[in-house]
Amino acid sequence: MVKKRILVLGGGFAGVDCTRKLERYFQSNYDIEITLVSDDNFLLFTPMLPQVASGIITPRHIVMPLRALCEKARIYESAVRDIDPTGRHVTLEGTPEKRGVRIHYDYLIIALGSETNFFGLKNVEKYSFTMKTLADALSLRNRIIDMLEQAENETNEELKQRLLTFVVVGGGFAGVETAGEVNDFLHDALNYYHNIKADDINVVIIEALSGILPGFNEKLIEYAHNKLEKNGIKILLNTVVSDFDGTNVITNKSTNPTTKSETIIPSHTLVWAAGITPVEIIKSSVFKTKKGQIITNEFLEVENFSGIFAIGDCSRFNDTINKNYPPTAQLAEAHAKLAAYNIKQMINGNEKKKFEYNWKGQSAIIGKRSGIADAMGRKVTGFLAWLIWINYYLSKMPNFEKRLRVWLDWNIDLFFRRDISRYGFKRNILKEYQELDEVDDVW
Repeated sequence: MVKKRILVLGGGFAGVDCTRKLERYFQSNYDIEITLVSDDNFLLFTPMLPQVASGIITPRHIVMPLRALCEKARIYESAVRDIDPTGRHVTLEGTPEKRGVRIHYDYLIIALGSETNFFGLKNVEKYSFTMKTLADALSLRNRIIDMLEQAENETNEELKQRLLTFVVVGGGFAGVETAGEVNDFLHDALNYYHNIKADDINVVIIEALSGILPGFNEKLIEYAHNKLEKNGIKILLNTVVSDFDGTNVITNKSTNPTTKSETIIPSHTLVWAAGITPVEIIKSSVFKTKKGQIITNEFLEVENFSGIFAIGDCSRFNDTINKNYPPTAQLAEAHAKLAAYNIKQMINGNEKKKFEYNWKGQSAIIGKRSGIADAMGRKVTGFLAWLIWINYYLSKMPNFEKRLRVWLDWNIDLFFRRDISRYGFKRNILKEYQELDEVDDVW
């Protein structure tokens, strides 16, 4: 029998979940080869990045090595350079240390996720902080501590205010949770900075829509809004950022985009959590896309390309299917489960299954061990909602050791002060593209 080759692109929630499910289906079938390609050699538990930035969770506790999670699959740590659905192969980038690789496949799962969308604001992209990677969280943590260290001995009140103003753009999950954690970290750190008062700290959330946390019940949104403001966070609604030069945040009202009504917020720190967009390799591919996402049918199969599936943030259903959902971890998990099942069905010559999704609710934390949750039809707020959030995400961590370590981090935070040591690290990225004739062909 000729071996069947299954290739999964992407080491995020969708890609790793799909690979693990495929491994279970074909655990003892040596005629099936499974390959996983990822930029990193670990799965990053991104919902907990704000808590890494605030020092609650140790960074290594939210990363899980792919080789420990996926025991059957062959794993390549590399970026994707080209996807050729006609020739049925994928080319991976080379580096100064190794040649590029071309991998041939029979079935392909594209789960390349998304990247930060700066909406063409070049200065914002250059000077702002983001929350997509572990390095992002650590960089933001270092920045917060840097600002506190400088403000502690600053005698000019105007400069001190600029140092202690932290602007978070985006009122969705990432923005609200980041703002809450940053605010908690700043106030807890005041135990060490005797020349900084609580009133000196200014955390601002900027949201283009008329409310934060879209998708939640109105009462839950109102609770979260009031709680954040009670904790000292200022929320600017119907407001967009038009520029940021590292010193001043320029904003305008989103309700009147044609009218110039600029407002300047003096700040050295801007955290951008205002939106995501599919990765460039998807936008420039031959696949039919909409808003940068690959269009699929009800089986999650890419239109006009049998055996190729797109899942997670980089996919969307065609216009005839009214099933477009917000990009969440639970949706990625549902996509992964169905794509793996349908590939199994195709290999075995059986009928594929259409995508059916049962929404499980949602939750968000808003700082000070408080949150909001919509779980099984019940609206929950406060400490209980925070408990629902941490238990849900603990249950989704695929490794018991990491679950235990994160649980211990949360409990330690209840009794001890946060560490304000600044991590010393530099992140240098070196890329070198290899010529096509230097590519290894992997069959």
